[in-house]
Amino acid sequence: GFRKERAALEQLRGHRNIVTLYGVFTNHYSANGPSRCLLLELLDISVSELLLHSSNQGCSMWMIQHCARDVLEALAFLHHKGYVHADLKPRNILWSAEEECFKLIDFGLSFREGNQDVKYIQTDGYRAPEAELQNCLAQAGLQSETECTSAVDLWSLGIVLLEMFSGMKLKQTVQSQEWKTNSSAIIDRIFASEGVVNSAIPAYHLRDLIKSMLHCDQGKRASAEKALCSPFFSIPFAPHIEDLVMLPTPVLRLLNVLSDASLQCEEEYEDVLEDIREECQKYGPVVSLLIPKENPGKGQVFVEYANAGDSKAAQKMLTGKIFDGKFVVATFYPLSAYKRGYLYQNLL
Repeated sequence: GFRKERAALEQLRGHRNIVTLYGVFTNHYSANGPSRCLLLELLDISVSELLLHSSNQGCSMWMIQHCARDVLEALAFLHHKGYVHADLKPRNILWSAEEECFKLIDFGLSFREGNQDVKYIQTDGYRAPEAELQNCLAQAGLQSETECTSAVDLWSLGIVLLEMFSGMKLKQTVQSQEWKTNSSAIIDRIFASEGVVNSAIPAYHLRDLIKSMLHCDQGKRASAEKALCSPFFSIPFAPHIEDLVMLPTPVLRLLNVLSDASLQCEEEYEDVLEDIREECQKYGPVVSLLIPKENPGKGQVFVEYANAGDSKAAQKMLTGKIFDGKFVVATFYPLSAYKRGYLYQNLL
């Protein structure tokens, strides 16, 4: 797996939604003798952990859209290069706090399309029907008629997005007879369920996008490029407060710090600004600091750090701190929105 993964990552270098390979080294101190290691960029929380936190609620539409777009961009790129990832699952999609996007990791099972050397690809619960068939035949020592193509990756992503939407693990569901008979009805049921509190039209666009990835017939499955053209991606969503707590960025947003009175009085405003800057600089150099006096964002404090490591340290330490008699709430904030001067109104 090592040589294969290294070769794939060297070929796929430079795409923002694929983990960056910095180099290779030998670890001489491992228990089983020297082992070759890949030096990869450090990433943050995985979709698997995000699913744990969203338990049975499902992720926000903003997060689902962000993840779907990022992973589809990665897939479009690697499929264009002739590669199949072949092990797409929540644990292999990680958030990059520095670049504010999701990235694909773990190319240990990847192969060049039409040049598949391992018969056992993908993980239980995210395995496309044609890969399932190939595995069964391989166990019986038989050759499969159909080759596994890049379409297997779209199947896996379809399941991941369905799990993000429903907040449920679907392994049992996709292995059931009912799914094999009529998966479309099950997807409809998930989207119609009471617990799901997403507005109708965006949800229907997402449902249709997911269905286009979950055709049993790989020939009918949408390609990554085609999936990116779904109307689901043209809807502007705002992040929820949970998203801003879960996904680190270099910008912190502090709530419950300033009273209206201190916003009105220029002298008091300057004093508070200085106090906050001083407090925030304990965790790393502050690049910029903004406290809007008007809505949107009135009285919220935005602190931009040079890197996400500093903002993560600050968020940990500042949350729950008492400032001027009030409990501080610290979340992250999208750097891209902050740089554009865009402050989301409705952060519920």
